[in-house]
Amino acid sequence: MDPKPETPSLPLTTRFKIWLVSTATNLGIGPGDTIDRRFRDLIDFKSPANSTPVEGVKSYDVSIDPGRSLWFRVFVPEVTTTGKLPLIVYYHGGGYAFYSPESSPFDGLCRRFARMIPAVVVSASYRLTPENRYPSQYDDGIDVLKFLDDDQNRKNLPENADLQRCFVAGDSAGGNLAHQVCIRASQNKFQQIKVIGLVALQPFFGGEERTASELSPENSRGLALNQTDFYWRVLKPVDEEWDRDNEVINVSGPRAVDISGLEFPATLVVVGGRDILQDWQRKYHDWLKKSGKEARLEEYRYMFHGFYAFTEVDEAMHVISVVKDFVHKQMNTATE
Repeated sequence: MDPKPETPSLPLTTRFKIWLVSTATNLGIGPGDTIDRRFRDLIDFKSPANSTPVEGVKSYDVSIDPGRSLWFRVFVPEVTTTGKLPLIVYYHGGGYAFYSPESSPFDGLCRRFARMIPAVVVSASYRLTPENRYPSQYDDGIDVLKFLDDDQNRKNLPENADLQRCFVAGDSAGGNLAHQVCIRASQNKFQQIKVIGLVALQPFFGGEERTASELSPENSRGLALNQTDFYWRVLKPVDEEWDRDNEVINVSGPRAVDISGLEFPATLVVVGGRDILQDWQRKYHDWLKKSGKEARLEEYRYMFHGFYAFTEVDEAMHVISVVKDFVHKQMNTATE
């Protein structure tokens, strides 16, 4: 029998960052399903919008509804071609409880998408838990698309943004949100926007069953089971009875929404082989196919949850090229 291959060692910088985020998260989880944000806020560094291009991309912020602090950041790449660019609407991760479009990891990630694909990227905010429970986040998510679809708001995007080649994307909790937005989008009659692709980076799904990947001690780097359980509890509406097999958490489970008759877009699912959520993500990919939808699975064998935000890791840059290939393939398919 061949010996089990050794897992490549992560850079020391990466391991320290993961430890710091995990420690700050656990320190902030309080009694009664509350969050003390002081610890995470210390390491949630912010990046301002920039009218002068940085790394070939400029950005600016647009307000949708100040009453619920709903806004988005637009990333516009410098390009030499005169043709239209795809539009990517992106929802950040953070367990529905942390971060925003101005958080530096997501500002940098969206900037890389804009430059390397290239694309016009809209990075959307949404209300956070536990102060705002379900369905606040999902209402905010679809409202961003509705805002962009309104012809009166077209001035908020550059002229070369192609709303007919729109992609919905997100990571972790934002990946779950992106899935739900695509369901709502496929049930909505847009005037300008046509969603032709979904990019789900290590989407945050779960269920009552404890999967092998959730129980494996090798997979707790980047996200731990006590944290996922907490995030689900504080997403649940206060006055409703939920279990983890509801259609919001276990999106491919026994109470899943039937998407077989919907114009649900082709989907790219990115999985990390050291992510506790990987089993749920594989089930999601398989469920999409069983529902008659186009789906592609891309796996990074040794990657932990959230690896795409750590630019010192080679896979964080490689996944951008995977998303680029997916976007261009779907664009070509849409024009055939």
